[in-house]
Amino acid sequence: MTDAALLTAARTGDEVAYDRLVEPHRRALLAHCYRMLGSFHDAEDALQDALLRAWRALPTFEGRSSLRSWLYRIATNACLRMIERRPSKLVLPNDHGPPAAPGELPADPLLDAPWIEPFPDAALGDVAPDARYEQRESVELAFIAALQHLPARQRAVLILRDVLGFSGGEVAATLETTTASVHSALQRAHRTVDERLPARSQQAALRAVGDPELRRIVDDYVAAWERADVDAVVAMLSEEATLAMPPTPSWYAGRDAIAAFLPRAPLALGPGGRRLVPVRANAQLAFGHYVREPRTRRFDAHAIHVIALDGRRIASIVAFHTPELERFGLPAVLPAES
Repeated sequence: MTDAALLTAARTGDEVAYDRLVEPHRRALLAHCYRMLGSFHDAEDALQDALLRAWRALPTFEGRSSLRSWLYRIATNACLRMIERRPSKLVLPNDHGPPAAPGELPADPLLDAPWIEPFPDAALGDVAPDARYEQRESVELAFIAALQHLPARQRAVLILRDVLGFSGGEVAATLETTTASVHSALQRAHRTVDERLPARSQQAALRAVGDPELRRIVDDYVAAWERADVDAVVAMLSEEATLAMPPTPSWYAGRDAIAAFLPRAPLALGPGGRRLVPVRANAQLAFGHYVREPRTRRFDAHAIHVIALDGRRIASIVAFHTPELERFGLPAVLPAES
């Protein structure tokens, strides 16, 4: 059935036809909501709200714009409404406060604080041909964190123009403003984001390293953590590496500070106390992190490590403490003999 036939059927209340009509856009819309919100949970909620609003409004869709443009307009405004209800912007610990002093144990987790969340690569949508940023580049943690520093409408302008490739006129129609206002907002957004982005994206860094070396880095990282080998982990770090562990607000800056901290908490269980499984999140190297349960000896889901490289060294580790590893294609539990 063609899109036109599906649209006609959906307008008459055919939910199956509507699902088939919007399904090709669903993953890309979810990624769009994630860029706007910085939270996977919030992105899912915003997308659900947007698709429900689109379903209800479908009889009024006259086709003056493309279905894609219409859906993004609804999703963008769903995100803007959600941002208006938030008490504060989402951040990583690096933007929450200064780094912990060398040897200082981390503060208690701030479970209600607005932390950025990781994004599974499997949820990425298609690439927009006119986009300034690659689709994978546009979900890297550094980019997501930089976006959260923009006012909500500037954020929407930059994403719609530079990530999704919409024209200035289409963005103006989405936000009910003028094309001149869109261009002005885009210039201001560029200044803010460019100041916060590293010189090289992780996509460029990964390409420069190459697949054989990446496999070695992955294998060495897994082995070092599973052996609880602090020296091996530290040897993989750049001199100015950072380690953050949301929802814990504390973070550590510099190889020496991380080296002093690792034996006191993350690697305190000793050899065999953890399992790491390679995965991909935020279009970066990532690992599912499991911790051994003393009584059953099984390994329970604990965190997702998202890694940024600087050359062949690790420039940052963000260990998102979350048991919800299923969305990354990982099980909640590994058996004791794994």
